[in-house]
Amino acid sequence: QVQLVESGGGLVQPGGSLRLSCAVSGSIFSINGMGWYRQAPGKQRDLVATITSGGFTNTADSVKGRFTISRDNAQNTVSLQMNNLKPEDTAVYYCYAEVKSKAYLPTRPYWGQGTQVAVSS
Repeated sequence: QVQLVESGGGLVQPGGSLRLSCAVSGSIFSINGMGWYRQAPGKQRDLVATITSGGFTNTADSVKGRFTISRDNAQNTVSLQMNNLKPEDTAVYYCYAEVKSKAYLPTRPYWGQGTQVAVSS
């Protein structure tokens, strides 16, 4: 079993900052890509940012220059620093990880339960 637990969401005013964190635990042999997606009410789940095990990142144009993804391979965590938040950033943010539980098993995608981020004055 693999679990992803997110933390750090909340309510913030426009222009403010939040830091989301996600810890991966359970049966872990290795973790490949990790990332964050978000889903606003009535919309599809969209990519926010991803990061490879080697540290290469991919960030959505809508958040580029404001959001930064990072990971700690030793701690099996991934974080998202969100600065200059805007009302359109309001969404449920989901952590994602591609986990190989055993050396002989294929890599599988796992999702966290989601954490709410609300940007409003």
